[in-house]
Amino acid sequence: MEEASHSLTYWEPLLLLFGAVLGATLFKRLGLGTILGYLMAGVAIGPVARLISDGEELLHVAELGVVLLLFIIGLELNPSRLWAMRRDIFGLGFAQVLLSGAVIALIASFGLGLSFQASMIIGFGLALSSTAVAVQSMEEQGVLNRHYGQTAFSILLFQDISIAPLLALVPLLSPGGEGVEAMSLASFGIAILAVAALILCGRYILNPMFRLIASSGAREVMIAAALLVVLGSASLLQVAGLSMALGAFIAGVLLADSTFRHELSADIEPFRGVLLGLFFMAVGLSLDLNVVLANWLIILIGVPTLIMTKAALLYGLCRIFGSSHDDAVRVAGQLPQGGEFGFVLFTAASSALIFSNETASLLIAIVTISMALTPLSVALGERLVSEDDPDEMEEDWDGAGADVMMIGFSRFGQIVSQTLLAGGSDVTIIDHSAARVRLAERFGFRIYFGDGRRREVLEAAGIRDAKLVAVCTNGRASTDAIVELIKTEYPHVKLYVRSYDRAHTLWLRQRDVDYEIRETLESALRFGQESLEALGTDTMTAEAITEDVRRRDEDRLSIQAAEGLTAGNEKMHTRPVLPEPLIKPSRESRLLNPKDEKEAEKQAN
Repeated sequence: MEEASHSLTYWEPLLLLFGAVLGATLFKRLGLGTILGYLMAGVAIGPVARLISDGEELLHVAELGVVLLLFIIGLELNPSRLWAMRRDIFGLGFAQVLLSGAVIALIASFGLGLSFQASMIIGFGLALSSTAVAVQSMEEQGVLNRHYGQTAFSILLFQDISIAPLLALVPLLSPGGEGVEAMSLASFGIAILAVAALILCGRYILNPMFRLIASSGAREVMIAAALLVVLGSASLLQVAGLSMALGAFIAGVLLADSTFRHELSADIEPFRGVLLGLFFMAVGLSLDLNVVLANWLIILIGVPTLIMTKAALLYGLCRIFGSSHDDAVRVAGQLPQGGEFGFVLFTAASSALIFSNETASLLIAIVTISMALTPLSVALGERLVSEDDPDEMEEDWDGAGADVMMIGFSRFGQIVSQTLLAGGSDVTIIDHSAARVRLAERFGFRIYFGDGRRREVLEAAGIRDAKLVAVCTNGRASTDAIVELIKTEYPHVKLYVRSYDRAHTLWLRQRDVDYEIRETLESALRFGQESLEALGTDTMTAEAITEDVRRRDEDRLSIQAAEGLTAGNEKMHTRPVLPEPLIKPSRESRLLNPKDEKEAEKQAN
């Protein structure tokens, strides 16, 4: 009996993993994205097959995926960059929440005859979009760093901030639910103190703590510390009445300038991916089909009304705040759905007797279905952009195909192309920037517009006939996606990759790419050598010192590949090496290690 109970303990996790793998793979292959795959897998396992019934309980655990996602995003946004986005966050974001909430509240009040209190909660609850769905969708498309991606993220960030005052509205609007307390200035003060405490800890404690842990060389402790910081900061702000996601985001921003930023991101990423997939499955599991079937007409009208209302308001506000037509259309396509914080707000409102549990279930169903329809709204937004968009152009692969395929034609790729062409190699160049492609065409380059992360683009450009693929893209996310695709689909091709930084180099070596080089390595070594010569070091010695630094760097990479990013520090120089000069170059102008020097002295004697 005990063995049967023990085996049942693993049944639900196994079922969820199977559903995640099958659903995400199938929907990704169909071009609909992994988000919809997770959602549909959850619906199939829960409401349809009734194999798992506790979807709401699972949702509370899976929300940690959203928390980890916001932490990783925060790591990419240092305080100065966040300050530069302040107009979109506190201007456009505030306007979106206020206007969308007011308009949807009016529709609920006059269209459905609901009370003022219920209309207010419904309006502002549905004004919030899904951070998890939208950010995951933009990450998959690789557009988070584009202008409209940053605009959409700014709106989402303000929405996450606004959940605290919206939850504070619930007791004020309550007709007298049990256990409901009026909001006080003390609660606001506690929230401010919690944020201040988090900022102070981030500035004066986190970096020294990670430095101490890293010096121990225990990789598993570093991972545990990363999770502790994320969950601790999230819990601190939750206790203070703010959102967990906001706490994790602030912690990420405070560590954005840290030397441990890339290692923290790498440590958290696997947990983020699994828990975020689980979150979307939990949303599907928690969908009440009885509510959907009983109110199918309301949902049939309500979901498209919500999506079209929010999309129209988003488009108008983006245009007012200076976005182009195409950027405004794309933002409107990314954010018209309801959000996960709506679940929290509607549940709190039903507990406070603002509206019934049945109304809360209906609203949650509308939010869930709108989230599931996000891939369709994104696709529709892409179809509505103008044909003369400067960031888009028609793909034309006439004449493509060569021994060398180059993906990415920014400054790095342009210099690489000169060496290849000068050596007589034919090169097919792919770049996703229409402006760059048009400019390169004027100079006579054989360049094609396309996204190297898409399999059909690589096929059309002739990857099956290529002997070597040079990945010279700018951002790490794009590079990683291209490398994973090529290693999976075209393992026969030699893969030469431009590395973003040290952590990226280690990641690429784990993928067994044929060659990688950090984009700044050789130029920095050359710069240092020229600086030494300017200070009076002779050329031969300067060259030998440079070679020593290059060798030490390679040795350190080998150590880090085996022991982690914080290992191998003894290979770095952090103080001047004395006595000077560091090395006495040999007649062959190469660096001699101590054993070689002794041998040379013996031969000389």
